Amino acid sequence: MNMPAQNPSGPATLNGLARRLVEGGAIDAERITAAAKQAAKNKTPLIRHLVEEKILDSRTIATTASLTFGIPLLDLDAMDLDACAWKQVDQKLIQKHHVLPLYRRGSRFFVALSDPGNMQALDEIKFHVGATTEPILVEQDKLSRIITQLLEARDTSMDGLQDSDLDGLDISGGDDDEASTSTDGEIDETPIVRFVNKVLLDAINRGASDLHFEPYEKVYRVRFRMDGILKEVTSPPIALANRIAARIKVMSQLDISERRVPQDGRMKMKISKTRAIDFRVSTCPTLFGEKIVMRILDPSSAKLGIDALGYEEDQKKLYLDALAKPYGMILVTGPTGSGKTVSLYTGLNILNTEDRNISTAEDPAEINMPGVNQVNVNPKAGLTFASALKAFLRQDPDVIMVGEIRDKDTGDIAIKAAQTGHLVLSTLHTNDAPQTLTRMVNMGIAPFNIASAVSLIIAQRLGRRLCAHCKQPVLLPAETLREEGFKEEELHEITVYRAVGCERCNDGYKGRVGIYQVMPISDEMGRLIMAGGSAIDLADQAKREGISDLHNSGLRKVKAGLLSLEELHRVITE
Repeated sequence: MNMPAQNPSGPATLNGLARRLVEGGAIDAERITAAAKQAAKNKTPLIRHLVEEKILDSRTIATTASLTFGIPLLDLDAMDLDACAWKQVDQKLIQKHHVLPLYRRGSRFFVALSDPGNMQALDEIKFHVGATTEPILVEQDKLSRIITQLLEARDTSMDGLQDSDLDGLDISGGDDDEASTSTDGEIDETPIVRFVNKVLLDAINRGASDLHFEPYEKVYRVRFRMDGILKEVTSPPIALANRIAARIKVMSQLDISERRVPQDGRMKMKISKTRAIDFRVSTCPTLFGEKIVMRILDPSSAKLGIDALGYEEDQKKLYLDALAKPYGMILVTGPTGSGKTVSLYTGLNILNTEDRNISTAEDPAEINMPGVNQVNVNPKAGLTFASALKAFLRQDPDVIMVGEIRDKDTGDIAIKAAQTGHLVLSTLHTNDAPQTLTRMVNMGIAPFNIASAVSLIIAQRLGRRLCAHCKQPVLLPAETLREEGFKEEELHEITVYRAVGCERCNDGYKGRVGIYQVMPISDEMGRLIMAGGSAIDLADQAKREGISDLHNSGLRKVKAGLLSLEELHRVITE
């Protein structure tokens, strides 16, 4: 029998934590030796390499390190981060050594780290804060996530803006080519300009869809909507509320002297030679100042292609078949923020060829698309959806897109266009596809016209996509899966995942995935509509025709490991 010392790859050749991990059976010597070589090659600490490459879980490493070095172990999830002393240490030291300053007790300064051998970090922080440093062991993945969150929060604050290089951003308001400027010292005060630019750029980099600037009596907060969820990112002093609002209004070419009524505008930020981002800006007077909401309109989202939207193969075929027809109506339905505009523009992008005349009426046009004639409706000037549609029909159209069917007049004209050789795309605000048909009947549109004109209805939601790096399987009883709607034969082969959270995602989610109900209008559905059938009757007929409802479509995403059951319940209520 060979002794460990005689085996060149055995634990006797390893030191410290690596050896203890091998002796404890967490990993074999050959594998951790290879990991150590790769970590050294990448100039990455071994513990971080083991966790990021999912060779070992961070809890096992932290527990073993605590026992080996006699250092107390702390769960960072139990810490109040607002009470942490991380602001007392230079940001560069935190990034350099991957540590988190926790708190000071008299002459001792406690520091969270995942690598107990990182003595250099303790020495440098000791010199920096002038106190004896005491190490506290924490899990690597939680440490990385929290450091990222805290540094992002600091990065979007008023601190440290002098090192920013944001002055080169080209920002223009409205449709003008030149950036708007002001000689008002209060508005163009450099820290405010740089702060607003930094917030906008940070929102783009973090994939936010909306920015909320909100004044209250004693606080002012900025929130981003990321993956459909609002999250506070910074809280500048309340005294700056009016200056921030004024700066955004200048950028959007709004009236900075008018604070009593809502205003709407837009601006464009050119962040590189090849990429420009549009913002739709809305102001609203509140008790303590103007709340401003900015919607980020990225033209590249319409060019993702239909494969990137998350349609199942059978659903994609139904959509493409409807787009290929020379006439008829395609309706996309769902709540605000469910991705209707992107679905419509993806279809328009497919149809946008030299031989087609495409016109759109929107309120307002969110995505600029060369080759498409886009009109912003303006009810105050008499340019409504209905009047824009009438004008389109005199302009030799092939494809018409109406931002939303809101009333009987718009619906009647759109139906008439679909019946007279034009392809019409539009949206409605309903919960699912069958309810869309009954909603049109309730508007006063004749059932016969609906049955003969509407060819396809797409109901959709956007759910947060599970992070591929940290999602974990969860064991659920067969009865629970059965109640969710999974078939009997799926119960033993399905793996359901839950959100965990890591440094690469937002609370266990990264990006979003579409959930769709794609319902073609069959002859039988047409007869039901003309017979005055209810939404329940239409839903039953859709089920008989094998069309998945939103819940069942969501279950497909759960089965594929893209969606958690919690997220499915959040976005789809039955």
